[in-house]
Formats: sequence, structure tokens, C-alpha cells
Amino acid sequence: MYAIIQTGGKQYKVSPGDVVDVETLDIDASDVVLFDQVLAIGEGADVNIGTPNIAGASVSGELVEQRRGKKVIAFKMKRRKGYKRKKGHRQNLSRVRIVEITKSGDSSSSAADEDTEPAAEE
Repeated sequence: MYAIIQTGGKQYKVSPGDVVDVETLDIDASDVVLFDQVLAIGEGADVNIGTPNIAGASVSGELVEQRRGKKVIAFKMKRRKGYKRKKGHRQNLSRVRIVEITKSGDSSSSAADEDTEPAAEE
């Protein structure tokens, strides 16, 4: 099963167990992250696409760490003039481990299913 989620203005294709680097989230390490902007959910050939989001669907994850991305170099130069400018940039990222994908209408707790036992007839 996979889902396409949107966070930080970007879209990510995720599956349970995946580790994804997303834009910075303002939470502490090992906290639970809930992504409710789910654009599509697929399982094999069965794909459910939202318009634009799937109502009631969510993806939960666990924040692994706050980190910084690779350095990107911006270099400007004008030939034969001795003009050179070099800048570097590192983006702040949050590394998230995807735990569960929940479709709309699915109950995430199995305790509710155990309470509904059929009544015994006498």
C-alpha cells in the first residue's frame, strides 16, 4: 500500500516503513506526525484519487531527527571583469518514518471490534 501526501508545498509517495526528508516541522524528536493532506492511496491496481484530497484519510509518522540537507552552491561570474560571487545554502529538513496509512472509514483501533460480540441465544 502506498499514499501520496502533500506537506511543505511538495508531494511525496510514501509506504509504511519508508523514511522521508520533508520540509522543517516544528516538533520534537520521536513525536507523532499526522499528515491529513492525502492526495491518493493505492494498493496494487486499485488506486483511490482525491479531488484534491481524500476525505478522512491520513498518514501517520514518527519524527526521527531534525537535520540539514546537502549544501547547494550559487556561483555568479562575469567573464573578463574579475567579478565572482559564491554563496552556499543548506535547507533545514525533518526526517520522518512512515508508520501507518489510514483510509477513510477505517477504524484504527482493534479494541472497538472486540467489544461488538454477537449476543448468545438461549
